[in-house]
Amino acid sequence: MSASAAQAPGVLEKPVDANRWKALVFIALAQLMVVLDATIVNIALPSAQRDLGISDGNRQWVVTAYALAFGGLLLFGGRIADLWGRKRAFVTGLIGFAAASALGGTATTGAMMFGARALQGAFGALLAPAALSLLAVTFTDAKERAKAFGIYGAIAGGGGAVGLILGGFLTEYLDWRWTFFVNIPFAVVAAIGAFSVIREPAGGRNRSPLDIPGVILSTLGLVSLVYGFTRAETDGWSDAVTVSMFVASAVLLAAFVLVESKTRAPLLPLRVVTERNRGGVYLSLGLAIIGMFGLFLFLTYYLQVVRGYSPVKTGFAFLPMVAGMITGSTQIGARLMTRVPARALMGPGFLVASVGMLLLSQLGIDSSYPALLLPAMLLLGLGMGTAFMPAMSLATLGVQPRDAGVASAMVNTSQQVGGAIGTALLNTIASSATAAYIKDHIAAAGAARPAQRLVQLQGLVHGYTQAIWLAVGILALAGVIALTLVTAGRPGGTKRAGSDSGAESASGEEAEDAVALPVIAH
Repeated sequence: MSASAAQAPGVLEKPVDANRWKALVFIALAQLMVVLDATIVNIALPSAQRDLGISDGNRQWVVTAYALAFGGLLLFGGRIADLWGRKRAFVTGLIGFAAASALGGTATTGAMMFGARALQGAFGALLAPAALSLLAVTFTDAKERAKAFGIYGAIAGGGGAVGLILGGFLTEYLDWRWTFFVNIPFAVVAAIGAFSVIREPAGGRNRSPLDIPGVILSTLGLVSLVYGFTRAETDGWSDAVTVSMFVASAVLLAAFVLVESKTRAPLLPLRVVTERNRGGVYLSLGLAIIGMFGLFLFLTYYLQVVRGYSPVKTGFAFLPMVAGMITGSTQIGARLMTRVPARALMGPGFLVASVGMLLLSQLGIDSSYPALLLPAMLLLGLGMGTAFMPAMSLATLGVQPRDAGVASAMVNTSQQVGGAIGTALLNTIASSATAAYIKDHIAAAGAARPAQRLVQLQGLVHGYTQAIWLAVGILALAGVIALTLVTAGRPGGTKRAGSDSGAESASGEEAEDAVALPVIAH
């Protein structure tokens, strides 16, 4: 038995850092800031568009500029975290995100706003994988890891709904600029706290030279993919630019995989994604995000346009889902993760969420909130909270510390691409179904405006429910994939899973790296 192997039990049992729970507070605060920003800006967009004179054709770039920078640079950001060190990348990302938010809050032109959003996306791509990988290397005890990822998962899942409330308050009672300025105190507190209390384990950096061809191919490929779906939402799936973006992304990403398979120090070691459990996590998580956009996208419009809720009231209407996510993540997922295999939480979790989505397929223009929307959101929250928590933990569990950043970036990438697909695909289905419904029924409404308005609202709800039916199927598919592909046993064993140990021999430096993280028992 090698010396490193003989020392493995001692390394695993020894607490990594006495301040690790304080570190979790600041990591969670940063994650909350990033998740809040995604929904806060959407609430503020109409007011910002009016004040800055942004045309209807260009307003999408407030969202698209962020999505392209964030989605395109995630793998690069994860690799930088492995190279620089996660603490340095985390603090740099926070400072940059705060500066970009200040720029967005003081924007005087549309171009200035677009640039600020792109910068937010770029620094977010550095911050998000650094935060998740810090959790992975900081919490190595199975029970502590379960608690830490339970908190992180609850914030990642429920923060968006909190953003609707906060964004509504800020826009309605202050000014849209405060939806940007609010990020600054979050970032400052998190950066000061992280600098003071976070201690990275020694020997976890990947000091291999940067894979420049991999960076270029992955960035261009992911940007093309995200922009293709974004373009499809507004210009249609047959649009020449949309099709060319998809073709370009397929060629670039295929070339990326080929380059990574032949490079000695790849940007994304293929062992990270080809390991069965992590591959199952990335795929099921991406599908679940596609399905979840059926909730946020359509319920937000339903409550505000059809039911006439204010932005603040809409945010509060989502609170049961937040409560469900917190309960599922911290009380179900965290308590059971060390007792049952991950698939026993992920599969049922996604299936419970699909039942909640199924209830929403029964929406009508006068549906009761307590009788239909409340139980649906509770089921969605419970299911997704229960599934998200072990998924995020398993995505980085057993990864060599030098790959933790890029493995974390893959979690964010699957979510970002899933969100882009969900927005474009479900919105296209809803829009087509709405247009067809109105065309078939508007003549029967006559010339009376109230009757025509009723048909339009019925058409909107019909479109939403048609898209929600697809979201039900996608969530159910995510559950089936989790149950079949994720085969890891409960964490806390003494054997590492997957091709991390098979792709390379666990000897020398790699064996020393391997014992710094907990393992998966089959």
